[in-house]
Amino acid sequence: MKIAVLSRNPKLYSTRRLIEAAEQRGHEAQVFDHLRCYMNIASSKPQVHYKGQVLEGYGAVIPRIGASVTFYGTAVLRQFEMMGVYPLNESVAISRSRDKLRSLQLLSRKGVGIPATGFANAPHDTGDLLDSVGQPPYIVKLIEGTQGKGVVLAETRKAAESLVDAFRGLNAHFLVQEFIKEAGGADIRCLVVGDKVVAAMKRQAKEGEFRSNLHCGGSASITRLTPQERAAAVKAAKVMGLNVAGVDLLRSSRGPLIMEVNSSPGLEGIETATGKDVAGMIIQFIEKNARAGRTRTRGG
Repeated sequence: MKIAVLSRNPKLYSTRRLIEAAEQRGHEAQVFDHLRCYMNIASSKPQVHYKGQVLEGYGAVIPRIGASVTFYGTAVLRQFEMMGVYPLNESVAISRSRDKLRSLQLLSRKGVGIPATGFANAPHDTGDLLDSVGQPPYIVKLIEGTQGKGVVLAETRKAAESLVDAFRGLNAHFLVQEFIKEAGGADIRCLVVGDKVVAAMKRQAKEGEFRSNLHCGGSASITRLTPQERAAAVKAAKVMGLNVAGVDLLRSSRGPLIMEVNSSPGLEGIETATGKDVAGMIIQFIEKNARAGRTRTRGG
């Protein structure tokens, strides 16, 4: 099978591992920078072009689209879908998961546990917004933030009010969430492929830091999930419509709480921590499920 990998950098660990895993299983895999792809949007024969050539004959496409280029990256992926190429994750699911507010609303509607979350617009709503979330400390989080960036801990109500005013002054969209003290500065990253968790790791924040992201200096170790945690992670990925997802959850006194569902999860941390061939499992999933036209986005 010919597999297209949409990635800005072929040297990134996750991209390299996916290429290696595909080639080890006898497939032909190629990396394309989605920002350098361009499209011929025609009803009779939609096409994707790259460096003067038409990309055709591909059985599957693996999107590794960064958050900052979601709009154009998903447009390119959508064009592949219209050509009948099987997407590992569909464009609509990626867009859904990248919108933190929308994703939390969807998870809430489906009964998936999430931290108490507030969202508002007008300055005079701040007091009631904080009351709806609970008592301090609070987490104030930019909707567009990634890898722990744009996430601030407000230890007092006054600090939270100041942060809210500052973000509003910048016309930034943000959420206010409860701080889960019992998590102890740790979260769980579950790597979901299809309908099961294939690997999981515990990410622990460094001393003096509340963010457990590896990009923020956190450490990773293997962990054992409870059946409830596995079920929550799989359900969260399913609600987003993602075949492959990195689901981040917190262990709270009222059970697992989903923080975020990542549509392009990094593989280095979890493969290193667990020793599992996650990239190989992803390729196996494609082998079992890739069919021409097996997508909700179809062209003429």
